Amino acid sequence: MISLFSYLLTFLAVMFWIFRAVVVFCSTIGVEVLGTVPLDANIEIGLLFVSLFALIFIVRRNMLGPFIYLVSYGIYFGIDLYTTIVRIQVDGAVLTDYTVFLNSFIAMLLAVLIFIDVLINKNRKGMVKDKNTDWFYTSKEFDRKLDERADRNQYKF
Repeated sequence: MISLFSYLLTFLAVMFWIFRAVVVFCSTIGVEVLGTVPLDANIEIGLLFVSLFALIFIVRRNMLGPFIYLVSYGIYFGIDLYTTIVRIQVDGAVLTDYTVFLNSFIAMLLAVLIFIDVLINKNRKGMVKDKNTDWFYTSKEFDRKLDERADRNQYKF
């Protein structure tokens, strides 16, 4: 179950990366996607490259990846999450504030969950021993041996 959770978190991180890439691309051509605009397009392009680098390490289960992912998202989305919460409480909110809050919250939640997941379950890629089938696949006794006539059989249809 933990392994499935790890795969789902990684898949959600990749989907969120694709979503942010589409948002940045659409904002540069002047189209708004679901009421979402990047906070700063130039910084977010750099963040996309940093998070892509971190996602590679997350898939490989190296602890450097989730740390970079958490720090970069914490700096970019965490500060914006705090300012958006303060802005909503003080001034009231419009639809753009809520979408920015939702995007920042999802980004921070995803980064924290991935960091905790890799911290707890570092060896997701390890094979689990299965006593029902390992006796067959790990034993050299049951390897198939070709007989001497295997290459001389020429079946014609």
